[in-house]
Amino acid sequence: MLKIITLVLTNYFTFGKIYIIIKLYIMISKFIYQLRKERGLTQDFIANKLNISRQTYMQIEKGERDIKTKEAKILANIFNISLNDFLEEKDRKITVKLEEKKEKEKINNELRISVPYLKKEKFKEIILYILTKVGSKPNIGETAIYKLLYFIDFDYYEKYEEQLIGATYIKNHHGPTPVEFKKIIDEMIDRQEIEQVKSKYFNYDQKKYLPLRSPNLSKLKNARELQHIDEVLNRLSDKNGKELSNYSHKDVPWIITEDGKPIKYNAVFYRTEKTSVRIYDED
Repeated sequence: MLKIITLVLTNYFTFGKIYIIIKLYIMISKFIYQLRKERGLTQDFIANKLNISRQTYMQIEKGERDIKTKEAKILANIFNISLNDFLEEKDRKITVKLEEKKEKEKINNELRISVPYLKKEKFKEIILYILTKVGSKPNIGETAIYKLLYFIDFDYYEKYEEQLIGATYIKNHHGPTPVEFKKIIDEMIDRQEIEQVKSKYFNYDQKKYLPLRSPNLSKLKNARELQHIDEVLNRLSDKNGKELSNYSHKDVPWIITEDGKPIKYNAVFYRTEKTSVRIYDED
């Protein structure tokens, strides 16, 4: 895309060609805007990565400024796609499929995450339990729920070396994001198990979910899992989304993961005392 723009700029100056240039700028700028919003990144964050001002970056998203080759490489890296895919406006999609077989599979340029039936049902009941326990708190919006789920999963894995939910979390600018969440939430809304409401938290828009039925705790494997969830909620549910995001940024699994990539569970064994929840033997 950028090569085409440069070629046109170098060789043609007719009104018709200038129109094509503007159209190409707008196309790539819309693609950049779409990628940024889908990944939950701020304009300030990307501008800082590009070493330009936010105002200059806004010109890029509006199609008012050309993109240098170096900037295109940085943007492709931020969005976790190849430079060629970025130039051709091809996004590396992350899709979630709810099914009974296969945990993960990678096909072509798409990361496909399949959620087995039993895991999906357990995930749903844990979401309902979280909402029943702390969902009415004014600080608990969607972002806070993402982080609570992350620490429920990763703290449990550190303490017991077993998966509780075993969701897949992607490293985003605002912290870990469970990629299965939206698919499962949409299904729960359709089945009238929860409802989505919009609210304000300190004048900021907030997406909240309220339970419409009680959780079925028989989906949990044992009492230890419920005790662990309660411990995480008691420890972290008074924090708001921003505070939980900042806390997750101190966690080694998040720190060592590339932007847009899945966070590996076994990285919890390299945690520092800032986020570690396991008491290790001296030897």
